[in-house]
Amino acid sequence: MNAVTTTQGHEPAIRIGSFNELMRFSEIAAGSGMVPKDYVGKPAAILIAVQMGSELGLAPMQSMQNIAVINGRPSVWGDALLGLVKASPVCDDVVETLEGDGDKMTAICVAKRKGKSPVEARFSVQDAKDAALWAKQGPWKQYPKRMLQMRARGFALRDAFPDVLRGLITAEEAGDIPQDDFRKSVSNQGPADVTPKRQQIQEERPVNYVEFFTNRLKACSDTGCVLALEKKWEQTQAKARDAGRPVSEQVLADVTDLFADRYGALHEAERQQADANAEVPAEEMPA
Repeated sequence: MNAVTTTQGHEPAIRIGSFNELMRFSEIAAGSGMVPKDYVGKPAAILIAVQMGSELGLAPMQSMQNIAVINGRPSVWGDALLGLVKASPVCDDVVETLEGDGDKMTAICVAKRKGKSPVEARFSVQDAKDAALWAKQGPWKQYPKRMLQMRARGFALRDAFPDVLRGLITAEEAGDIPQDDFRKSVSNQGPADVTPKRQQIQEERPVNYVEFFTNRLKACSDTGCVLALEKKWEQTQAKARDAGRPVSEQVLADVTDLFADRYGALHEAERQQADANAEVPAEEMPA
């Protein structure tokens, strides 16, 4: 049985019908102690995770349990990835096998989409060695067969069902791509930079994202403005990753806190205003 249940054919207990309801849910969840540690005290992060999960067909709580942000990149745990695909009406079947032993072992995943030719992906011990993963401490040492399976699964499902997964990769794969190593690999293997010197200096000038969003958020008087800035932040992160200069973990955390604080301040102001309105005597209320 799949480790994830999507909203397709399932009525969730929690029904969120507006942005304010989503904000309220995020605030309650952030302080509940029932969410993964990355979401504790971060309602803005929960809001984005639930929104992303809703686009994939996940209920709110399952969004937080199955969506992980690793090295600044949203990803889905391998079992959830399979569950999302199998719950899709375009999926015919997914078949996974493991052949060979020892250093000859290979994980195979065949993804079958309705009306399309099967997509097969293989990931062998040799592939893991070539990627410097086989000797890596952690899951690769403790559960090598499982990690081979997750790699083959991730490649096959992303190739066969890009519309269902919306570009997300497995959390297991994301965990093997440290930011610093990824940045170095891009700079070392990329084509020679022939950009004129003046343009290079402009492009390499560091951007103070914390200062930028601090100033912009101060000018926001409603949650709609904050949400628009959050969308801009997502686009900025994507452009930075594509350019081989992903935003650091510390900056990601700092900016996330800025959004959470602004959401909290606006929500508190709305609550105080609602309390003030409720205190007006009935006879003073306009007809």
